[in-house]
Amino acid sequence: MSITWIATILVIEDCLSELKLISHYLSDRGYNIIKATSAKEALEIILEEKPDAIVTDVVMPGMSGFELCRFIKTNLTSQKVPILICSSKNQAIHCLWAKKQAADAYITKPYTPEQLLNVIQSLTHKPTN
Repeated sequence: MSITWIATILVIEDCLSELKLISHYLSDRGYNIIKATSAKEALEIILEEKPDAIVTDVVMPGMSGFELCRFIKTNLTSQKVPILICSSKNQAIHCLWAKKQAADAYITKPYTPEQLLNVIQSLTHKPTN
């Protein structure tokens, strides 16, 4: 008998069309998706659901994706959750700032489904023991 591990990914995006697109790409590949449209909503979900990875936008009302990333990475219960920042901010300084906030990966919009999936796969890969 073989057991397949399926990662649960929290997608945080305030643009509903972008949220739907990212969720579609990932669910088509077999990932379980949890959606949030704000950082505040995402924090509540993280505490309850304990996702295996997080994909977040940067520009959101209330708390930015950078601020959210920094908060998550300093919270002892969720600091090991890999975070992918997916943003239209495409200058090198934005990628550097994401790394300073402890983001595990950064991709810019527009991206291809393959780019998104490759990064997610690298973040959610569970080594076999």
